[in-house]
Amino acid sequence: MSKKHEPVRTCIATRQLLPATKLLRVVVDPDDPTQIIPDPKRVMPGRGAWITPTLHACEQAESRHAFGRALRVSAKVDTSRVRKYIADMETTMSAGKTVSEKD
Repeated sequence: MSKKHEPVRTCIATRQLLPATKLLRVVVDPDDPTQIIPDPKRVMPGRGAWITPTLHACEQAESRHAFGRALRVSAKVDTSRVRKYIADMETTMSAGKTVSEKD
């Protein structure tokens, strides 16, 4: 029996090829083209970019101007919503690990 094909994407920060399920898709906010927003369900319209969901990767992508380049935005972009989403996700994951460690 053959394995099911899993899509592979390149992280805009680390340039690593990873399964799409391990990356966070981000898109340009249709209402404000300077805002980059997370698309965890991968259903929003428009050009998307993929990033490893860590604050370190987000900082790396910002310093390389990778968000604007990947999403083809020439203006300075605001990634605060992506940073907040990743920070909340990391907090939830670390809280989950803490809870399971106490059990």
